[in-house]
Amino acid sequence: LTVQDHRLFCPGRGKWTLDGQECRELMARETCAPCFDDEGYFSEVLSLTERRLAAVRRMPAVTVLSRYMREELVNVGVAPTRVRVVPPFVHGFDHDAEPDGPECVLFVGRLVAAKGVLEAVEAWRRSGVDLPLVVAGGGPLRAELMARAPSEPPLEVLGWVGRERLSSLYRRARALILPSRWQEPFGITGIEAFSFGVPVAAWESGGVSEWHPGIGLVPWGDVDALARAIAEAVTRRIVLPPTFPRDETIGRLLVLYGRLARPPAS
Repeated sequence: LTVQDHRLFCPGRGKWTLDGQECRELMARETCAPCFDDEGYFSEVLSLTERRLAAVRRMPAVTVLSRYMREELVNVGVAPTRVRVVPPFVHGFDHDAEPDGPECVLFVGRLVAAKGVLEAVEAWRRSGVDLPLVVAGGGPLRAELMARAPSEPPLEVLGWVGRERLSSLYRRARALILPSRWQEPFGITGIEAFSFGVPVAAWESGGVSEWHPGIGLVPWGDVDALARAIAEAVTRRIVLPPTFPRDETIGRLLVLYGRLARPPAS
C-alpha cells in the first residue's frame, strides 16, 4: 500500500484544526471531536478512519512520501519496520519550454483551504512584489480568491492545467508560493519548481522541510514571513542537483516489490 494523505490517521482536515491551528495530537474521539460540528458525521468518519488504520496495521509493507508521514503512521501503531519512505520524483515536464507570458509569482494546487490559496494571495499582496500572481488549479475557492484579489498587479486564475502548460508556467515563474495549511504529505510542486530553477517560498508544513533547502522556508501560518520570503525569492534563481532522482526512486520500489513477491520460506 502507498499512503499519500492523512486519511489513515486523521478523520478531519489533514492535521490542522477547525479553528486553524496545527494539530500534533494523536487520533482519538475526544481529541478529534472539536473539529466537527455534526456528531453523526464525525462518528461515521472516525469509524471509517479507524477501520482503514486497522487494515494498514496488517499490511506487510507500506510506502509513504516523507519521513513526516512515516512518523505519523508509526505514532498510531503501524510497525516501523513495515513503513518505508519512497519520495516522488519530477517527471513529464519540458524544461526547454517557452514561457507563455511575462514573469510572475506562481501558485500551483487545488483551490481549497487546505492548500492555503487565500493565504498565498494575501502574502503576495503584502510582499510588494510588482509581478502578477498566476494561480494554476481548480476548486471551490475560486470565486472568493477573485473577490480578494487586487487589480494591480493582476491576478490570473487559470484553472487546472496539464504538464505541457505547467512547464511553460514554471519557465515564466520567479517564485512559487507553497503555504499549505494542512500538514503537507510531501509538496511535489516544490521540487517541480526547483527543477526549473524557481525558488519556493513555503510554510514549514509536514514533509516540506525534507526537500526544501531552507532559504524561503518560514514558520507555519505566518503570512508576513511568507510575504518577506516571496519578496526575497523573486530576486534570485537557484541551481540544485536533481531531488530524488527517478532511477533511484524506482530502484527502491523494485527492491521492495521483489522482496514482497518472493514466496515465503517453507
